[in-house]
Amino acid sequence: MFPTLSDLVRWLPPVDTHSVFVALGLAAAGLVFLIEKRRRGVTDHRIAYLVLGALVGAAVLSRLGTWAQHLDPAQNLSLIEQLSRGNASMLSALVGAWLGVHIAKRLCGYPERSGDLFAPAVALAMAVGRIGCLLTEQPGTPTGASWGIVLDAEAAARTGSPAGVPLHPSFVYEIVFHLVAFAVLWFWLRHRPIAAGETLTLYIAAYAVFRFAVEFVRGNEVAWMGLTRPQLFLLVTIPLLAARMIWMLRTGRFRAEVATRDERKVRDGQHA
Repeated sequence: MFPTLSDLVRWLPPVDTHSVFVALGLAAAGLVFLIEKRRRGVTDHRIAYLVLGALVGAAVLSRLGTWAQHLDPAQNLSLIEQLSRGNASMLSALVGAWLGVHIAKRLCGYPERSGDLFAPAVALAMAVGRIGCLLTEQPGTPTGASWGIVLDAEAAARTGSPAGVPLHPSFVYEIVFHLVAFAVLWFWLRHRPIAAGETLTLYIAAYAVFRFAVEFVRGNEVAWMGLTRPQLFLLVTIPLLAARMIWMLRTGRFRAEVATRDERKVRDGQHA
């Protein structure tokens, strides 16, 4: 494991490895976001408030999502401690980003769907950010596969993993998933006649199903009925996402031209 960059490459500074890859992921996402914004001809300056809302929401809720881990409040960090140095959750960060964008829309009056701008950017950011997780966190549960990661005694003690045993490279699985998702979004879905904002829904739904599955080899603490906390959260959110997608398909709102026509009817009715 490589908690700092100097552990990875001697001549690099002793900066937190995970934080560096999170920053690189955000930089890559920013570039993709700007390219897609330009391609779609989005010129509304209020889009900057949506980006700010996403970043603030992700930063805050990523920490709060892991706050009340113990039923005994005395075992949890204080709110200030949790926000400053508590564990972060990617799932909570995604929820926080979504919530932050919607709050920003309300505050600045931005009327358009924006998920299509964020979808490929988020997928790439997740892929890059997970490299930091791969280099610093527990890889996963034991596996007999030849591609398992074997930790020495020092790295195993640091991450709470068994030493000398091949472990599932769960973060490699995630990196591959997000890279494939980015490729599908960037080279195919963003050019399809899909209703505004729904490419983000498709990506989030696919990640939710994938994440539920990969949790079985992730090595996270089992919370209830053999499931981890992320899996319990996903047991609620996956049916909601599925219900939304089924409703969109059954009502014909999933295709861009149908959704646009329905929105035009609503606007015409409001101005009648």
